[in-house]
Amino acid sequence: MSQPLRLIETSSPLPAHADAVVIGGGIIGVFTAYYLARRGLSVAVVEKGRIGAEQSSRNWGWCRQQNRDARELPMATRSLELWQQFAADTGEDTGFRRCGLLYLSNDEDEIARWARWRDFARTAGVTTHMLSGREATERGRATGRAWKGGVFSPSDGTADPAMAAPSVAAALMKLGGTVQQNCAARGIEVEGGRVSGVVTEAGTIKTRIAVYAGGAWASSFCRQLDIRFPQATVRQSIVRVSAVAEHLPDALHTARVSVTRRSDGSYSLAISGRGRVDPTAQLLRFAPQFLPMFAKRWRNVFPGGLEGIRGGHETLARWQLDAPTPMERVRILDPRPDAAAVKQTYDRAVELLPALGQAGIANAWAGFVDSTPDGVPAIGEVPEIPGFILAAGFSGHGFGIAPGAGHLIADLVTGEEPIFDPAPYNPARFKRSAWGQVADF
Repeated sequence: MSQPLRLIETSSPLPAHADAVVIGGGIIGVFTAYYLARRGLSVAVVEKGRIGAEQSSRNWGWCRQQNRDARELPMATRSLELWQQFAADTGEDTGFRRCGLLYLSNDEDEIARWARWRDFARTAGVTTHMLSGREATERGRATGRAWKGGVFSPSDGTADPAMAAPSVAAALMKLGGTVQQNCAARGIEVEGGRVSGVVTEAGTIKTRIAVYAGGAWASSFCRQLDIRFPQATVRQSIVRVSAVAEHLPDALHTARVSVTRRSDGSYSLAISGRGRVDPTAQLLRFAPQFLPMFAKRWRNVFPGGLEGIRGGHETLARWQLDAPTPMERVRILDPRPDAAAVKQTYDRAVELLPALGQAGIANAWAGFVDSTPDGVPAIGEVPEIPGFILAAGFSGHGFGIAPGAGHLIADLVTGEEPIFDPAPYNPARFKRSAWGQVADF
């Protein structure tokens, strides 16, 4: 059984023209389309599978400022405001609530790192509370154990991955935007040096703006355009257990396991950072740029298997615009969860919160987390193809910051004052002289 997901039906015919086409119906893509539509643009979203069916519905659902990279913090802060505003403006339910996030630890070095981040966060106007041993033990009383310290970030929260992207897509359609499901974008048409259309399996949409928000598929799609975008994916597994009678923290992180209460009362369980790296041609191509990241995470990242090759999202192949592509052969990336990780995650969660032992595993799933070498997303226009905007590589952080990312992309498209500084996300930072060049394998 795969992850829960609200399904929406879309039946609009493929539009012949649009002011902007968003490729990818995940949480980044639909928020981008929503903010473009609010500004009066005609917008079409094309999604090869179902809205939100890949990583957008396979994550924890955390919407956090706590422990963010300094470059992402402005986006995270504004996103929390935008999650709330979206519900007020549209009446659509994403499951967002500021329940607060609780971090507990018995590792003094970890607690010290959190304290240093708290000191930095104060300079950015972010409130986060360091907890003494007594306070941490009281807030973590459901664990039945003593803790040396912790953090509580009261203004952070969660949204429901099963509901969020479909709800935003529904709001977009109310504004007149179109959403095409089971409709893969095969490539881009260029006239006079800039984007002139998006070629899909159902026909071509004429447009001068194409936003690519295809998640784990981004690098292989960019390769078709002779754009070198370094990307690697990590396959991570999540476990869901049914609701229990005892009151448990809404969102709790420890080094061994993290627990999140979902909108239906069930709980998602995961081990932060734990995953498998499947060997693919793309991984080998970009390995030198990712070795530092993987070296830092060696305790939690393990060699994978053939799931990455089966998915096809990391292919180095070139495809034709008039023939089926890898996206049409694999509409939805739905890799097998790691059986060892599922067992370990459940066992650790029950050890941490014994009340979870009342509920067995309801289901488990896996997803591909797409990463950049520095762990920060790539957002910006590709200079060699005016009108082509890349929004990918969210590195496991994209769900919570999606409203801010979507708003920023709409700002860039329309030329309005950016909601925050876009410079840290410029894709050209990875190899400023390499746009339009294909590197040797």
